[in-house]
Amino acid sequence: MRRPFSIKPPGADYEIRVVGARPAPLRDFYHALLRASWWATIAVISVAYLAANVLFALAYVTTDGLEHAASGSFRDAFFFSVQTMGTIGYGAMFPRSVGANLVVVVESIVSLLLTALSTGLVFAKFSRSRARFAFTRQAVISPVDGTPTLTVRVGNERGNQIVDAQIRITLVRTERTAEGRTFYRVLDLHPTRDRVPALSRSWSILHRIDASSPLLGETPASMVEKEMEMQVMVVGLDETTMQTVHASYRYSARDVVWGARHADVLSETPDGHMLLDLRKFHDVEPTEPTADFPYPPT
Repeated sequence: MRRPFSIKPPGADYEIRVVGARPAPLRDFYHALLRASWWATIAVISVAYLAANVLFALAYVTTDGLEHAASGSFRDAFFFSVQTMGTIGYGAMFPRSVGANLVVVVESIVSLLLTALSTGLVFAKFSRSRARFAFTRQAVISPVDGTPTLTVRVGNERGNQIVDAQIRITLVRTERTAEGRTFYRVLDLHPTRDRVPALSRSWSILHRIDASSPLLGETPASMVEKEMEMQVMVVGLDETTMQTVHASYRYSARDVVWGARHADVLSETPDGHMLLDLRKFHDVEPTEPTADFPYPPT
C-alpha cells in the first residue's frame, strides 16, 4: 500500500496530500534532507552514525573477539567501533578472532559509504545557492493612475543583488465546464514590468486590472467563491555565485486586501540620505475610494 505524503506550497495555509505516487523512500529522504535545516541534517547524520556504531558494537560483543576489552562489555565494544569507523586506531584494543576481523571488514565498508554519503550531502547543501526573498503577507488592490491595480511587494533579505530578476504571476481559479465538471484553470497575470536588471532590496510588482486582465469584474466575494489563488515567482542570478536562484509565494483570495496599499518603506532623511525601513515591509494602509473603484467593490 502506498502511503500518502503532504506538500505545503509556500505561503499557503493548507497542504496538498498526494496518494498513489510511486514510492522512492531513499531518494525522497535525500531530497528531504536537502530541504531541511542544517540542525535537522546534522542531527540525522549523527543519529545514523551512532546507530551504526551500536549495531557493530553488538556484533563485537557477540563474537567476543576483542583483545584488551572486558568480556561481554558493550561499552568497550562501542568505543572500539567508534575508533574503527572513524579510522582513529588508538591500538589499545584490536580484533583477535576471525569473526571480529570479519566484522571490522564489514564496518570499514559501511564507514566508507556513510562518509561518502554524509560528505556529499553536506557539500550539496553548502554549494546550493538559495535566495532569501521576502514576500508581503498580503497582496493589495487599489487605484494606481486611475486604474485598479494588484500590487505585491518582494524584497531581497541579503545585501547582494539578484541580477536580471524576472517575475511571473499565475492565477488559479475553479470553473465549471459545460459538461458540469470542476476545472482548475491556470491564467497568467501580466505585470506592468516583468523583469529588472538588478533586485537589491525592494520591488513592487504591479498588475493592472484592465480589459485584458482575468481579474476584471472580480470582487472579494467572487474571488473566495471561485477559490482563487495567485502564485508569484521570482527568478534571477545571484551576483555572488552566479547561480540561478528562485523563490515563490502563494496568495489565497483571503490574502488580498481591497482598497489598500503597501506602506512606504523608502523615505528621505533631512540630511539628504535615503532611509529604507523594513519594519513597514508588510504594513498596509487604506486608500480613499474613487468613482471608478468604489470600496468595497460591488
